[in-house]
Amino acid sequence: MTALIPFDNSYARELPGFWVSCNPEAAPAPELLFFNRDLALALGLNPDVLGGPDGAAIFSGTRVPEGAEPLAQAYAGHQFGGFSPQLGDGRALLLGEVIDRHGQRRDLTLKGSGRTPFSRRGDGKAAVGPMLREALMGEAMHALGIPTTRALAVTSTGETVQRERPLPGAVLTRVAASHLRVGTFEYFRARRDTDRVRRLADYALARHDPDLTGADDRYLALLRRVAQRQATLVAGWMNVGFIHGVLNTDNVALSGETIDYGPCAFMEAFDPGAVFSSIDHGGRYAYGNQPAVTRWNLARLAETLLPLIATEDSEAAMARAAEQATEVIDAFPGWFAAALLTRQRAKLGLTGNGAGDHTLAADWLTLLQEQRVDYTLGWRRLADAADGNENPLRSLFADPQAPDAWLARWRARAETEGGSPADLNARATRMRRVNPAVIPRNHRVEEALTAASDHGDLGPFQRLMAAIQRPYDETPEQAPYLDPAPAAVTACYRTYCGT
Repeated sequence: MTALIPFDNSYARELPGFWVSCNPEAAPAPELLFFNRDLALALGLNPDVLGGPDGAAIFSGTRVPEGAEPLAQAYAGHQFGGFSPQLGDGRALLLGEVIDRHGQRRDLTLKGSGRTPFSRRGDGKAAVGPMLREALMGEAMHALGIPTTRALAVTSTGETVQRERPLPGAVLTRVAASHLRVGTFEYFRARRDTDRVRRLADYALARHDPDLTGADDRYLALLRRVAQRQATLVAGWMNVGFIHGVLNTDNVALSGETIDYGPCAFMEAFDPGAVFSSIDHGGRYAYGNQPAVTRWNLARLAETLLPLIATEDSEAAMARAAEQATEVIDAFPGWFAAALLTRQRAKLGLTGNGAGDHTLAADWLTLLQEQRVDYTLGWRRLADAADGNENPLRSLFADPQAPDAWLARWRARAETEGGSPADLNARATRMRRVNPAVIPRNHRVEEALTAASDHGDLGPFQRLMAAIQRPYDETPEQAPYLDPAPAAVTACYRTYCGT
């Protein structure tokens, strides 16, 4: 009989001592709330089988499928700048890995399946609302073309978890390119276990950068690749107004995927200082701080790799390794800026490289900030202006004449790439392909999660999920999901980590 999920578990097989074996807790009454058929097909799984009772049993942790080797991964992390030498999977278990239809290895992890040896004082459980939030956010990011972990399933458990009030329990099944984190390296570096840092780095190279495995400078090259992936990722976040909310080193994946959708949110009125996380009291992880914080996190990774980058065990070799690693960390802002400008040019409808494009984009953002314009709609309505209809854009501004001077500069720049009616139409079409109309608006997310958690009504969640999976479509059925929340609602909106 063919296994329901064809596991091939390299992490368990190749890295003993990096994890602790642990079984999930059975759920009394598992029921699928969300099942991602498209993702199941991409993984080479049978959605007709896993979308039913068999899937509910597996994705709730009630049944450990054949071939799985459930384990809790060890890692440390800098959390809000302070180092915690032992964190680990306190409510998550890596079931195993599968090879998808493109030959890529993918992790399947349960989140909320009960206590593990790393749970400390936690119960290891999760609630319906936060797990559905992670499913929504992951699918939104995927639809926006931003690297991300994704939810294969969300399963209610039939039991209650105690938070500030009793809540219905749930388990998320998360799919990731891997769960290797900066914090994974920090865990073994903190224990001065250079051998295990090396084994972990070799595993990361083989899994994510196999072309580097034979290079003499492979560990420095690994740092460079991770930094470049993070530069691209964070540029993607900034491009759509996404705020991670808890950008600790244990939430920075070497794969370059967005991981751990806890107190995250999408910005509405443009504000570099926007913070929605209830635990980010000082604004460390504000929207505008994300590039600098990511660079700081990468410096922590660099510290763990210095003994490997050094060509020999000497003071001079370590000093040279530090110089080389610093060059990579110092290159990060340039990589990020280039990745962001490429995306901003596309959002502006530009195809070439103009010397003043950076200033043009920066001045547009300043204008949005001064006028408190909704970030998503400001860009989207700019596409209407490209088509010759400026009224929808001007209606977003407190002063409808405020964008006059900037629009004149933008049109002059755009016309250097063609000003015929066909050019204008093509420009507007391109802009609508990269400037979303629909994002997971915070008030819509809360409406959907409240309905599901408090009333067992999945309708709002399902409708919102359908909308965010088509972010560039501006159709009548999408219309309810375009408008931002009232300013008074956004001003007091807070997100929570769900633990």
